This record gives sequence, structure tokens and C-alpha cells, in this order.
Amino acid sequence: MIEFQFYDHSNQCQRLFHGRGHAYEDLSHVNIDWFAPVVLITLYQEVTEDWLSSLVEDIRAQINDCKSIQVQYRCRQQAPIETLWGETITDLVVSENQMKFAISLGKAQNHGLFLDMKNGRNWLMQRANGKRVLNLFAYTCAFSVAAIEGGAEKVVNIDMSKSSLAKGRENHKLNEHDLSKVKFEGVDIFKSYSRLKKHGPYDILVCDPPSFQKGSVNIERDYKKIIKRIPELLTPSSDVLLCLNSPDLDEAFLLAEVARECPECVFQGKVENPEVFKEAHQGKGLKALHFIYK
Repeated sequence: MIEFQFYDHSNQCQRLFHGRGHAYEDLSHVNIDWFAPVVLITLYQEVTEDWLSSLVEDIRAQINDCKSIQVQYRCRQQAPIETLWGETITDLVVSENQMKFAISLGKAQNHGLFLDMKNGRNWLMQRANGKRVLNLFAYTCAFSVAAIEGGAEKVVNIDMSKSSLAKGRENHKLNEHDLSKVKFEGVDIFKSYSRLKKHGPYDILVCDPPSFQKGSVNIERDYKKIIKRIPELLTPSSDVLLCLNSPDLDEAFLLAEVARECPECVFQGKVENPEVFKEAHQGKGLKALHFIYK
């Protein structure tokens, strides 16, 4: 039996069990998330029907408010999702703190919100009041929502995917935000620095890139291209949050890139991941490092 607990109020979206951190023997292929009222099991290798049926019963016994248990097979081509019990729910709005986010299940590999970045969003919300924020690799603009929720003067979201930015716009609407404070730029970051500078300078930069996207991003090769542009984009004493979610690259890689490409950025510390994201081997999971640009 997989045991888990709610780390916040039960209607808050959250990871319930993080097997991918290899901290639980024989369960490194399993994650379980709560997108109320849906429990989503993510499998990175095949399991038996009996094992999966037993897990469904355990979940039903532990979560009274659950209306749907679904499984995503990340071990299969195109990562299909199936309903194992209850209603088939594909579109829903979830809560994180006072914020709302739209989630879509079964339409893409990712669902619209990365739960491991919760503390990063809190970090930004606490610092955003009156600030101008640049959000690189914005995806569905969860950082942007957190910034506006925290009182940001302006947020500029940059992402190649215009469809993701459209979802970001909807996330802001869900939270009844003033969209005149939010910009959405569907451009290639590495080819559009003039567009980034046009809206600046900024007081906070958040960069949460994918580790690899065929034809566009190889973060081991490309992170330095972003870091060396920091002096062109920020005001003195700006906050910088640089994120890295590659199991093959650790904090030392990012610290070395910053030291070489922008030594004016002074390391302040890490934004720790939520408690549930336990990692057997330090440095394999999400890294979020805070710097101040002097």
C-alpha cells in the first residue's frame, strides 16, 4: 500500500506521492497527483492490472472527495490517459493558495501546472509588489499569475508556444487580473532579445527552461546565452530566479555558468522544493537558485 497525506488543505492541488525521486524502494516508476476532484497516477513503466486495481482501492479508501482516478502512461507513446474509476474529467480548474489554474488531462503530455514549482511561485508572489517581472519560458504563465497576485506592476511572458500563452491568458482571467499589466510574447527567446528589452528594464527575472526541446533548446548548451544577457535586461539590485530541471545537471553547473557569464549575479540561496518531492540522490530533481544582480 502506498501511503500519502495532504500537505495542505485538501482542495489544494499537490503531489501526493513522488516515486520518481527514487526515495521509495520499487516505486520509482510512480507519481500520484491531486487535481481536485481527480487523482492522477503517472506511470513510467508498465504495471500489472492487479497492482493498479489495488492502488485504486487504496486511493479510494484514503481520499473521500475523489470523483475520478485516472492514469497516465508516460511509458507509452504519446502518454495516453485512461479513467480507472469514477467520472472521466478532462478539464478542470484547480487551486493553489488563493490562485486558480486551468488543467487539461489527456490532451498533452503536460497538464498545465508543474507542482514541484509551488515554492517558486510563492517566492515570486512575496517579492513582486510594485515590480516589473520578466518570465522566460512562461508555458501557461503560472509564475505570471503569482506575480500579479503579489502586486506586480507588469509581467512580460515569453514562450515560443502561442497556444501555451493563450492558456496563460485564461489563467489570468480565472483570477480576475488586470490584463493591461500582462504581456504575452510568442517568440523564440534566443532570437528576440530586442523584444525582451523593449518592455524592460525589469526588477525580477524568472527563467524556468525545458532541459531539451528538439530544434530549439538544449539547456546545457544554451543557458549561458540567457545568463550573459542579464545586464541588458535588469535594473541594479534585481532578483533573479534561475531554474533547472535536468537530472543530469546539478546546481554546480548553474553556479558555474553564472560565475562565468554574469559574475555580477550574487548567489543568495535555494528555493527548496515542496516536502513531498523527496530525492534519494541530491541534485537530481528541480533546482531553483536565487541570485541578486548587483
